[in-house]
Amino acid sequence: MKQTNDAPEGQKLKRGLQNRHIQLIALGGAIGTGLFLGIGPAAVLAGPSVIFGYALAGIIAFFIMRQLGEMVVQEPVSGSFSHFAYRYWGSFAGFASGWNYWVLYILVSMSELTAIGIYVHFWWPEIPLWTSSLFFFLAINALNLTSVKVYGEVEFWFSIVKVIAIIAMILFGIYLLVSGSAGEHASIQNLWNDGGFFPKGVFSSDGKGGFQGLFAAITLIMFSFGGLELIGITAAEAESPEKTIPKATNQVIYRILIFYVGALVILFSLSPWKNITTDSSPFVMVFESLKGFQFSLFGKTIYFTSIIANALNLIVLTAALSVYNSCVYSNSRMLYGLAEQGNAPSFLKKLNKSHVPIMAILVSSIFAAICIIVNKLIPKEALGILMSLVVSSLMINWLMISITHIKFRKAKKIENVKTKFPSFIYPLSNYICLIFLVGILVIMWVTGMKLPVELIPGWILLLYLCFLLVKRNQQKQA
Repeated sequence: MKQTNDAPEGQKLKRGLQNRHIQLIALGGAIGTGLFLGIGPAAVLAGPSVIFGYALAGIIAFFIMRQLGEMVVQEPVSGSFSHFAYRYWGSFAGFASGWNYWVLYILVSMSELTAIGIYVHFWWPEIPLWTSSLFFFLAINALNLTSVKVYGEVEFWFSIVKVIAIIAMILFGIYLLVSGSAGEHASIQNLWNDGGFFPKGVFSSDGKGGFQGLFAAITLIMFSFGGLELIGITAAEAESPEKTIPKATNQVIYRILIFYVGALVILFSLSPWKNITTDSSPFVMVFESLKGFQFSLFGKTIYFTSIIANALNLIVLTAALSVYNSCVYSNSRMLYGLAEQGNAPSFLKKLNKSHVPIMAILVSSIFAAICIIVNKLIPKEALGILMSLVVSSLMINWLMISITHIKFRKAKKIENVKTKFPSFIYPLSNYICLIFLVGILVIMWVTGMKLPVELIPGWILLLYLCFLLVKRNQQKQA
């Protein structure tokens, strides 16, 4: 399996992503439906301490991004971490990391397309779910086939909508707290009054229990950061990767603190955490608090009640479209990189006139479309197994990035090469990440989420068997 990155210039990906594209792609990767709506289950498990969980998970995500960032700035090629695993770890590592990532985001594509249909159905219930899912499936794939700049532009504006939504909610939350308009129940003291900051932990006011609540919630929280590694995929098409990748990577940490931790501090202050349910979130509560407000427009009284649900639906729809748009992009580039390595059929390296990997996009879209059909036909139990595989794939992905980076640094030390964008506190940050990620697997096992953990050995074995088949086929053709 010979790795190649020396294709003629006309057969390479085009560097069409500008600095502003990279900045918003990096930020948008961390902002999705998991933040807007998914905070509910984590808040129920951990109470206000979920804020600490997001801060901790954000630091781990930042460490991993710096590790990946060091590699992609040094070698901005297609395939990202699959390329590095292949080159510095071994052929199977490259094969496994690339195909694991591709399958992961095919499954994510499935869930996001389903969610898109549900969100559109909210406005137009007469439209079948599959119709709206199919429409956006075709539209997003068509946009990605035009040029990488179009993808970057679309993702830029999707991310702008999400960022504006969060900023607006933070500002309005501060206004409610300062003005007292949210009622007597709104106070910063909500962070510790109702059972303490760790209401289900050893630091709770009644001294009962342990960290079970936060431990259980951290497994949900960490998955919210899935997608940050997308910045590594963009390196091969960034106009100035040596400048844009470090800048975007470094800015992620304080943006996470602002948009996640800052937002949750304000929003948890607006209402006691016990009012949150698994199907609600503090963000929903902010919009709900608008019900008492009204304004006059062209002589008519407009009540915020009538636009609350529509505003929420628009935000989560935008988040779902953004995630699916990124799935189409990242899957096609990973498939293209695998083809360059010899770990996928060579026809997947075909580019159109705009230097877009057309066959990789089409093949990925076919599998995503099959997932839509499967999602409609299989029972809920089978879908749960598929989503468990998402969890397993995500953990493998992060672990392999951190391990690959250790091998990358050792190789550069032997070559006496000083990297352009050194990671933060190497190798301590790598070992912290590895211990943390393995700890999450242990927590998942202890707290009853055994299926995703049990699937990991079987999934790796399946990847290895596929690797052997590909290797055997290549040896026959040699």
